[in-house]
Amino acid sequence: MSVWVDLAGQGPVVTQLRRAAQSGNPTHAWLLTGPPGSGRSNAAIAFAAALVCEREELAERGCGVCKACHTTLSGTNADVRFIATEKTTITIDEARELVRKAHDSPSSSRWRVMIVGDADRMAERTTNVLLKAIEEPPPRTIWILCAPSPADVLVTIRSRCRTLTLRVPPVQDVADLLVHRDGIEPGLALHAARAAQSHIGIARRLASDVGARERRERIVRLPLTLRNVTGAVLAAASLLELAQAEATSSNEDRDIAEKANLLRSLGAPETGTLPASIRAQVRALEEDQKRRSKRSVTDQLDRALTDLLSFYRDVLVVQLAVRAQNGGGGAEAPAAAVELVNESLRGVLNDFAADSRAETTLVRMDAINSVRRRLTSTNVSPLLALEAMTASLL
Repeated sequence: MSVWVDLAGQGPVVTQLRRAAQSGNPTHAWLLTGPPGSGRSNAAIAFAAALVCEREELAERGCGVCKACHTTLSGTNADVRFIATEKTTITIDEARELVRKAHDSPSSSRWRVMIVGDADRMAERTTNVLLKAIEEPPPRTIWILCAPSPADVLVTIRSRCRTLTLRVPPVQDVADLLVHRDGIEPGLALHAARAAQSHIGIARRLASDVGARERRERIVRLPLTLRNVTGAVLAAASLLELAQAEATSSNEDRDIAEKANLLRSLGAPETGTLPASIRAQVRALEEDQKRRSKRSVTDQLDRALTDLLSFYRDVLVVQLAVRAQNGGGGAEAPAAAVELVNESLRGVLNDFAADSRAETTLVRMDAINSVRRRLTSTNVSPLLALEAMTASLL
């Protein structure tokens, strides 16, 4: 057991974080970057657990079994503060509260660790609130910021942090993690890892929830129904409905698991009457979950569009492979051997690719990405945006 076990395919980053945790004098500010699904937040939490681990032996820091490791991984360690947001941005008041907490001395650990899980969701004014605290941190305080890329964080912040970049883990590494950690059958694990495009959290959900797999299958097959404007309108409504259903399902599972973990960490029974102090913490968790549910539909819709995009990505891969073969481009592998995200639909994808041109596929992919940007940055009606998109895919 180790706090690093869930960081599939991130060997170089794990090595550096492990070495820092064992050094006894780690850098005071870190910036962990990487694309969605690479495990930025998981790496930050694992690093925090290793920093506050109760083991005296340096080589054993991050054991994953002591109380400090357990409470950090479950989100209840008093010396580890994690801030993310279910809203568009982290507010300046939230940043000020984090800075105030950073000046508290650790209650029982070597370090107080402050994690900003969405450092890219801070306005410049909010980021400047953190600047002084990161530039001159209180004694025994370590900051860990997470963002998709260094460019998503103000240069004044990233220049004061040690930056580590996580990569998209290989599909096979994600599949192996699902097999060894979650007991998933190898074939299903590989299918889920490929369909999730190596996003570990999504791969786990696809592997463990048949409903999630069925919803994704329906999304990926939507282009096959686009024959006229009526079909495009129906496809848009179906896409929104599937995203909403997935958001509801994933929230229910996550909410139940979070409540169970909270009660377990507090030593309380999962059923029966709870003491007043524990009831207050449970209510706070439930309020956070309600706020999160409001953003989850947008997040799931973006994921649905990513899955839809994977259909056209596979079509483009096939088209380019065929073009290289027919043009004598020196392709070493035939089109049948190219790796697809939706491997189970290879026959359908080959037929679809043969009926269109690569240039058309690129235009369709651009239309999907355009809607993704609009849905996350404007107040456009999701259904109207989807209807316009599906009509452009005809």
